[in-house]
Amino acid sequence: MENLTYNRAVLQLEGLKVSEQFVYPVFVLLLIFYVILVVMNCGIIIVIAGQRNLHKPMYLLFCNLTFNDIFGNTITMPRILLDILREPSQRTISYAECGIQSFCVQMFGATSHTILMTMAFDRYVAICNPLRYTTIMSNKTVITLSASAWGVPLFFVFILLGLTYRLKLCRTFIANPYCDNASLFKLSCDDVTINNLYGLTYTVFLLVSSLGSITITYIKITVVCLISKSKALNSRALKTCSTHLIVYLIMFLAGIVVILLHRFPAYSDYRQLVSLLFHIVPSILNPVIYGLQCTDLRHALAQLLCFKKTGQGKTFSH
Repeated sequence: MENLTYNRAVLQLEGLKVSEQFVYPVFVLLLIFYVILVVMNCGIIIVIAGQRNLHKPMYLLFCNLTFNDIFGNTITMPRILLDILREPSQRTISYAECGIQSFCVQMFGATSHTILMTMAFDRYVAICNPLRYTTIMSNKTVITLSASAWGVPLFFVFILLGLTYRLKLCRTFIANPYCDNASLFKLSCDDVTINNLYGLTYTVFLLVSSLGSITITYIKITVVCLISKSKALNSRALKTCSTHLIVYLIMFLAGIVVILLHRFPAYSDYRQLVSLLFHIVPSILNPVIYGLQCTDLRHALAQLLCFKKTGQGKTFSH
């Protein structure tokens, strides 16, 4: 067994497996994706914060999602980009940094589910109880939902990583582009039965809770739409709910594939690719889907762009 102190100090990341001739194209492509998702998500937050007519529960809850997308990608992408340009032997990371990254990665994944659950509840109230919407979705409710969306994952992830940090390490190689809980506890030669049991229970609870609550919510919304037979209501429900459902399904399916592929080391290359897609694709699609489908947000973005163009035109004329 190698020196434990050394193991605790320095670990080696596998990074992305990229052929030498594709190193720079892949680097540029990932960098463009990262810049696009940061700019788009930051732009959404700035627009919502700056427009009083967008200070509504739906958009305020959506800000949680955009912030989480920025947070989740910023904790992984800069490191992945740097490692692409490095030799495999130079892709090292301290145990402390790896632990922090693992914690943040797990928070990003779990919080993506809980935030979408709060947004589903908002859509349920808006469509099924429109007359009581402002009463139910008060500022206090929005704050409570937001705090719960971050607080509940924080509690479970804290235990998850706490169980991993107690393990003694006997390996230094992480077969992943970034650190996550599964990769971290695989470094140990200790009995990880407790970790596997808690991790499985936590994952099942999270997925069943999110999928179950969103399924029940949409069933109730569908029933209300069928009973009312109102074209206006059905159109509004289709617009607002389809965006939410598309985002959720993309995130849910990508997450499931990552979890499953962790159990099959032979498919590590596919897991790495899906892991990146889990971070990048939903984070880019979220602002696009919501920005295009939400009328108020789309108008606010259009006004902002028109204002900038007009301002530039006046400056040029002057």
